[in-house]
Amino acid sequence: MSHAFDPELVPITEMLPHLPYNDPPAFRQQAAEFSASMLPRPETAVPVEVRDVAVPGPAGAPDVPVRIYIPKSGQGASGAFIYIHGGGWIGGDVAGNDGLTYTLAAETGAVVLSVEYRLAPENPFPAAPEDCYAAFLWTVENAAELGIDPERIAIGGDSAGANLSAGVSLMARDRGGPTPCFQLLRVPAFDDRLDTRSVAELNDTPILGGTDLPFVWDFYLGGPGRRGGPDVSPYAAPARAEDLTGLPPAYICVAEFDPLRDEAIAYAQRLLNAGVPTELHLVPGTFHGSHAIPGPKINALVNAEAVTVIQRALKIEQ
Repeated sequence: MSHAFDPELVPITEMLPHLPYNDPPAFRQQAAEFSASMLPRPETAVPVEVRDVAVPGPAGAPDVPVRIYIPKSGQGASGAFIYIHGGGWIGGDVAGNDGLTYTLAAETGAVVLSVEYRLAPENPFPAAPEDCYAAFLWTVENAAELGIDPERIAIGGDSAGANLSAGVSLMARDRGGPTPCFQLLRVPAFDDRLDTRSVAELNDTPILGGTDLPFVWDFYLGGPGRRGGPDVSPYAAPARAEDLTGLPPAYICVAEFDPLRDEAIAYAQRLLNAGVPTELHLVPGTFHGSHAIPGPKINALVNAEAVTVIQRALKIEQ
Protein backbone atom coordinates (compact mmCIF):
# COMPACT_ATOMS: atom_id res chain seq x y z
CA MET A 1 0.00 0.00 0.00
CA SER A 2 1.31 3.44 -0.88
CA HIS A 3 0.98 6.30 1.57
CA ALA A 4 1.01 10.04 0.98
CA PHE A 5 4.07 10.75 3.10
CA ASP A 6 5.44 14.25 3.39
CA PRO A 7 7.75 14.74 0.37
CA GLU A 8 10.80 15.28 2.58
CA LEU A 9 10.12 11.99 4.38
CA VAL A 10 9.74 9.87 1.24
CA PRO A 11 13.47 9.28 0.58
CA ILE A 12 14.00 8.60 4.29
CA THR A 13 11.39 5.84 4.34
CA GLU A 14 13.43 3.92 1.78
CA MET A 15 16.47 3.85 4.09
CA LEU A 16 14.81 2.88 7.36
CA PRO A 17 15.30 -0.69 8.60
CA HIS A 18 12.40 -2.82 9.74
CA LEU A 19 13.00 -3.28 13.44
CA PRO A 20 12.72 -6.88 14.73
CA TYR A 21 10.08 -6.40 17.42
CA ASN A 22 9.83 -10.18 17.86
CA ASP A 23 13.48 -10.38 18.97
CA PRO A 24 14.26 -8.01 21.89
CA PRO A 25 18.10 -8.35 21.81
CA ALA A 26 18.22 -7.71 18.06
CA PHE A 27 15.70 -4.91 18.43
CA ARG A 28 17.82 -3.22 21.09
CA GLN A 29 20.91 -3.34 18.91
CA GLN A 30 19.18 -1.91 15.85
CA ALA A 31 17.31 0.70 17.88
CA ALA A 32 20.58 1.84 19.46
CA GLU A 33 22.15 2.21 16.02
CA PHE A 34 19.13 4.15 14.82
CA SER A 35 19.22 6.45 17.87
CA ALA A 36 22.94 7.10 17.37
CA SER A 37 22.18 8.51 13.93
CA MET A 38 19.59 10.93 15.27
CA LEU A 39 19.94 14.22 17.10
CA PRO A 40 23.30 14.50 18.92
CA ARG A 41 23.79 16.68 21.97
CA PRO A 42 23.94 20.14 20.33
CA GLU A 43 25.72 23.38 21.03
CA THR A 44 23.10 25.60 22.65
CA ALA A 45 22.88 29.23 23.65
CA VAL A 46 21.86 28.14 27.15
CA PRO A 47 24.42 25.88 28.86
CA VAL A 48 22.96 22.76 30.46
CA GLU A 49 24.36 20.93 33.48
CA VAL A 50 23.98 17.16 33.19
CA ARG A 51 24.13 14.78 36.14
CA ASP A 52 23.22 11.14 36.71
CA VAL A 53 21.49 10.00 39.90
CA ALA A 54 20.08 6.77 41.28
CA VAL A 55 16.52 7.19 42.50
CA PRO A 56 15.13 4.74 45.10
CA GLY A 57 13.04 2.23 43.19
CA PRO A 58 9.73 0.62 44.10
CA ALA A 59 9.70 -1.60 47.19
CA GLY A 60 12.03 -4.55 46.67
CA ALA A 61 13.26 -3.27 43.31
CA PRO A 62 16.63 -1.81 42.33
CA ASP A 63 17.30 1.92 42.14
CA VAL A 64 16.13 3.73 39.03
CA PRO A 65 18.84 5.56 37.04
CA VAL A 66 17.77 9.10 36.10
CA ARG A 67 19.70 11.63 34.04
CA ILE A 68 18.98 15.25 34.97
CA TYR A 69 19.42 18.24 32.67
CA ILE A 70 19.46 21.63 34.38
CA PRO A 71 19.53 24.67 32.08
CA LYS A 72 21.68 27.52 33.40
CA SER A 73 19.39 30.33 32.33
CA GLY A 74 19.81 32.47 35.43
CA GLN A 75 16.10 32.33 36.24
CA GLY A 76 14.61 31.39 39.58
CA ALA A 77 12.55 28.33 40.41
CA SER A 78 11.39 26.67 37.23
CA GLY A 79 9.26 23.74 36.23
CA ALA A 80 10.37 20.20 35.46
CA PHE A 81 9.58 17.82 32.63
CA ILE A 82 10.01 14.10 33.22
CA TYR A 83 10.76 12.44 29.89
CA ILE A 84 10.10 8.73 29.36
CA HIS A 85 11.68 7.19 26.28
CA GLY A 86 10.03 4.93 23.73
CA GLY A 87 11.10 1.57 22.37
CA GLY A 88 8.09 -0.71 22.66
CA TRP A 89 8.84 -1.36 26.36
CA ILE A 90 11.59 -3.73 25.15
CA GLY A 91 14.29 -1.26 24.09
CA GLY A 92 15.52 2.30 24.17
CA ASP A 93 17.51 4.00 26.90
CA VAL A 94 18.51 7.34 28.36
CA ALA A 95 21.74 7.51 26.36
CA GLY A 96 19.96 7.05 23.05
CA ASN A 97 17.70 10.01 23.81
CA ASP A 98 20.42 12.24 25.27
CA GLY A 99 20.38 14.71 22.38
CA LEU A 100 16.61 15.10 22.60
CA THR A 101 16.47 15.62 26.35
CA TYR A 102 19.46 17.98 26.35
CA THR A 103 17.77 20.04 23.63
CA LEU A 104 14.45 20.09 25.49
CA ALA A 105 16.14 21.47 28.61
CA ALA A 106 18.01 24.14 26.67
CA GLU A 107 15.01 25.22 24.59
CA THR A 108 12.21 25.02 27.17
CA GLY A 109 14.11 26.33 30.19
CA ALA A 110 12.72 23.43 32.22
CA VAL A 111 14.70 20.97 34.28
CA VAL A 112 14.40 17.71 32.33
CA LEU A 113 14.69 14.27 33.94
CA SER A 114 15.11 11.20 31.72
CA VAL A 115 14.16 7.86 33.28
CA GLU A 116 16.00 4.55 32.71
CA TYR A 117 13.12 2.22 33.52
CA ARG A 118 13.36 -1.58 33.48
CA LEU A 119 12.61 -3.24 30.14
CA ALA A 120 10.45 -6.19 29.16
CA PRO A 121 10.44 -9.11 28.65
CA GLU A 122 12.95 -9.54 31.48
CA ASN A 123 10.91 -7.12 33.59
CA PRO A 124 7.27 -7.11 32.41
CA PHE A 125 4.48 -4.87 33.68
CA PRO A 126 4.30 -3.36 36.28
CA ALA A 127 8.07 -2.82 36.50
CA ALA A 128 8.29 0.05 34.00
CA PRO A 129 5.43 2.25 35.26
CA GLU A 130 6.41 1.65 38.88
CA ASP A 131 9.97 2.81 38.08
CA CYS A 132 8.62 5.91 36.36
CA TYR A 133 6.23 6.63 39.23
CA ALA A 134 9.14 6.33 41.69
CA ALA A 135 11.10 8.83 39.60
CA PHE A 136 8.14 11.22 39.64
CA LEU A 137 7.77 11.01 43.44
CA TRP A 138 11.51 11.54 43.89
CA THR A 139 11.32 14.66 41.73
CA VAL A 140 8.52 16.06 43.88
CA GLU A 141 10.38 15.26 47.09
CA ASN A 142 13.62 16.83 45.82
CA ALA A 143 12.08 19.85 44.14
CA ALA A 144 13.90 22.40 46.31
CA GLU A 145 17.30 20.88 45.61
CA LEU A 146 16.53 20.79 41.88
CA GLY A 147 15.40 24.42 41.91
CA ILE A 148 11.90 23.64 40.70
CA ASP A 149 8.34 24.33 41.81
CA PRO A 150 6.80 21.00 42.98
CA GLU A 151 3.46 22.11 41.56
CA ARG A 152 4.99 22.50 38.08
CA ILE A 153 6.16 19.00 37.20
CA ALA A 154 4.95 17.60 33.88
CA ILE A 155 5.47 14.14 32.43
CA GLY A 156 5.61 12.90 28.88
CA GLY A 157 7.23 10.76 26.27
CA ASP A 158 7.05 9.09 22.90
CA SER A 159 5.28 5.83 21.97
CA ALA A 160 5.80 3.40 24.88
CA GLY A 161 7.04 6.39 26.85
CA ALA A 162 3.73 8.14 26.23
CA ASN A 163 1.93 5.01 27.40
CA LEU A 164 3.98 5.01 30.60
CA SER A 165 3.35 8.73 31.13
CA ALA A 166 -0.40 8.19 30.87
CA GLY A 167 -0.12 5.18 33.17
CA VAL A 168 1.79 7.16 35.79
CA SER A 169 -0.82 9.92 35.59
CA LEU A 170 -3.54 7.37 36.33
CA MET A 171 -1.50 5.84 39.17
CA ALA A 172 -0.84 9.24 40.71
CA ARG A 173 -4.52 10.16 40.62
CA ASP A 174 -5.65 6.85 42.09
CA ARG A 175 -3.01 6.73 44.84
CA GLY A 176 -4.01 10.11 46.20
CA GLY A 177 -0.55 11.65 46.28
CA PRO A 178 1.03 14.35 44.13
CA THR A 179 0.08 14.32 40.47
CA PRO A 180 1.81 15.69 37.37
CA CYS A 181 0.52 19.07 36.28
CA PHE A 182 0.48 18.03 32.60
CA GLN A 183 1.03 15.06 30.31
CA LEU A 184 2.63 15.26 26.86
CA LEU A 185 1.82 12.13 24.86
CA ARG A 186 3.37 11.73 21.41
CA VAL A 187 2.47 8.77 19.14
CA PRO A 188 1.14 6.91 22.20
CA ALA A 189 0.23 3.24 22.64
CA PHE A 190 -2.90 3.01 24.74
CA ASP A 191 -4.81 -0.18 23.93
CA ASP A 192 -3.68 -3.82 24.02
CA ARG A 193 -6.87 -4.98 22.28
CA LEU A 194 -5.56 -3.82 18.87
CA ASP A 195 -9.00 -3.60 17.31
CA THR A 196 -8.81 -0.26 15.50
CA ARG A 197 -8.91 0.40 11.78
CA SER A 198 -5.42 1.92 11.80
CA VAL A 199 -3.94 -1.21 13.41
CA ALA A 200 -5.67 -3.42 10.84
CA GLU A 201 -4.72 -1.38 7.79
CA LEU A 202 -1.26 0.10 8.51
CA ASN A 203 0.96 -2.95 8.34
CA ASP A 204 3.61 -1.68 5.92
CA THR A 205 4.51 1.62 7.57
CA PRO A 206 8.08 2.54 8.55
CA ILE A 207 9.44 1.95 12.06
CA LEU A 208 6.19 0.37 13.31
CA GLY A 209 3.44 -1.61 11.60
CA GLY A 210 0.25 -3.09 12.96
CA THR A 211 1.63 -6.63 12.84
CA ASP A 212 4.48 -5.61 15.17
CA LEU A 213 2.15 -4.65 18.01
CA PRO A 214 1.16 -8.13 19.26
CA PHE A 215 4.82 -8.94 19.92
CA VAL A 216 5.56 -5.89 22.08
CA TRP A 217 2.29 -6.09 23.99
CA ASP A 218 2.90 -9.77 24.76
CA PHE A 219 6.43 -9.02 25.97
CA TYR A 220 5.20 -6.12 28.09
CA LEU A 221 2.27 -7.94 29.68
CA GLY A 222 4.31 -11.01 30.60
CA GLY A 223 3.72 -13.43 27.72
CA PRO A 224 1.09 -14.63 25.25
CA GLY A 225 -2.47 -15.06 26.42
CA ARG A 226 -2.81 -11.88 28.46
CA ARG A 227 -3.17 -9.29 25.69
CA GLY A 228 -6.82 -8.56 24.96
CA GLY A 229 -8.00 -10.46 28.02
CA PRO A 230 -10.28 -9.17 30.76
CA ASP A 231 -7.60 -8.61 33.41
CA VAL A 232 -5.25 -6.11 31.74
CA SER A 233 -4.59 -3.18 34.07
CA PRO A 234 -5.40 0.36 32.94
CA TYR A 235 -1.94 1.30 34.20
CA ALA A 236 -0.60 -0.94 31.42
CA ALA A 237 -3.20 -0.01 28.81
CA PRO A 238 -4.72 3.39 29.67
CA ALA A 239 -7.56 2.88 27.20
CA ARG A 240 -8.84 0.29 29.68
CA ALA A 241 -9.47 2.95 32.34
CA GLU A 242 -13.20 3.35 32.84
CA ASP A 243 -12.89 6.79 34.45
CA LEU A 244 -10.58 9.50 33.09
CA THR A 245 -11.83 12.34 35.26
CA GLY A 246 -9.31 14.20 37.38
CA LEU A 247 -6.34 13.51 35.14
CA PRO A 248 -3.79 16.21 34.22
CA PRO A 249 -4.35 18.29 31.09
CA ALA A 250 -2.95 16.55 28.03
CA TYR A 251 -1.35 17.19 24.67
CA ILE A 252 -1.60 14.25 22.27
CA CYS A 253 0.31 14.21 18.99
CA VAL A 254 -0.39 11.46 16.46
CA ALA A 255 1.04 10.60 13.06
CA GLU A 256 -1.29 10.12 10.09
CA PHE A 257 0.24 6.80 9.00
CA ASP A 258 0.74 5.19 12.40
CA PRO A 259 -1.11 2.04 13.45
CA LEU A 260 -1.51 3.66 16.89
CA ARG A 261 -3.32 6.66 15.41
CA ASP A 262 -6.94 5.71 16.07
CA GLU A 263 -6.52 4.62 19.70
CA ALA A 264 -4.77 7.92 20.46
CA ILE A 265 -7.59 9.91 18.89
CA ALA A 266 -10.16 7.88 20.83
CA TYR A 267 -8.30 8.49 24.09
CA ALA A 268 -8.17 12.23 23.41
CA GLN A 269 -11.92 12.24 22.82
CA ARG A 270 -12.52 10.36 26.08
CA LEU A 271 -10.32 12.81 27.99
CA LEU A 272 -12.36 15.70 26.61
CA ASN A 273 -15.61 13.95 27.52
CA ALA A 274 -14.23 13.50 31.05
CA GLY A 275 -13.59 17.23 31.37
CA VAL A 276 -9.81 17.02 30.98
CA PRO A 277 -8.36 19.91 28.94
CA THR A 278 -6.85 18.17 25.91
CA GLU A 279 -5.08 19.31 22.77
CA LEU A 280 -4.93 16.87 19.85
CA HIS A 281 -2.62 17.31 16.87
CA LEU A 282 -2.68 14.87 13.96
CA VAL A 283 0.36 15.50 11.79
CA PRO A 284 -0.35 14.76 8.12
CA GLY A 285 2.13 12.83 6.01
CA THR A 286 4.06 11.41 8.97
CA PHE A 287 4.61 7.95 10.41
CA HIS A 288 5.38 6.52 13.85
CA GLY A 289 8.47 8.18 15.29
CA SER A 290 9.24 10.18 12.16
CA HIS A 291 9.50 13.36 14.23
CA ALA A 292 12.81 12.04 15.64
CA ILE A 293 14.50 12.27 12.25
CA PRO A 294 16.37 15.58 11.82
CA GLY A 295 16.05 17.57 8.65
CA PRO A 296 12.47 17.61 7.33
CA LYS A 297 10.56 20.82 8.01
CA ILE A 298 7.50 18.95 9.29
CA ASN A 299 9.64 17.36 12.01
CA ALA A 300 11.08 20.71 13.03
CA LEU A 301 7.53 22.04 13.40
CA VAL A 302 6.44 19.05 15.53
CA ASN A 303 9.41 19.38 17.86
CA ALA A 304 9.10 23.17 18.12
CA GLU A 305 5.46 22.70 19.07
CA ALA A 306 6.49 20.31 21.87
CA VAL A 307 8.80 22.99 23.27
CA THR A 308 6.00 25.55 23.21
CA VAL A 309 3.53 23.13 24.80
CA ILE A 310 5.93 22.31 27.65
CA GLN A 311 6.67 25.97 28.29
CA ARG A 312 2.98 26.81 28.38
CA ALA A 313 2.17 23.91 30.71
CA LEU A 314 4.98 24.82 33.10
CA LYS A 315 4.34 28.57 32.92
CA ILE A 316 7.85 29.29 31.65
CA GLU A 317 8.23 32.63 29.93
CA GLN A 318 9.00 32.20 26.26
